[in-house]
Amino acid sequence: MVDMKKWESKKIGVIIEVDYEKCKGYGDCVLACPSSVYELVDGKTTAPNIDDCIQCCACQEACPVNAIKHHSCQ
Repeated sequence: MVDMKKWESKKIGVIIEVDYEKCKGYGDCVLACPSSVYELVDGKTTAPNIDDCIQCCACQEACPVNAIKHHSCQ
C-alpha cells in the first residue's frame, strides 16, 4: 500500500501529494520552492504553507526520486 500524504488549498485550488515511500527527505523541494511551501518533518517533506504556492512546479522538478505530485504541474 502506498503511503501518500496530501495537502489541499481550498483558497487557491492546489493539491500536492507526496509519496512517503519514495521521499528520502533530501530537501531539494524545500530549497527549490520560492514560496517556502515545504518543510522537512521527521525526515519527510510536508507542505504546511500550501496556500502560498505560486504553482511554478519547481518542487516537482527538483525532487530526485519523483515523490511529489503537484496537480497544477501535470
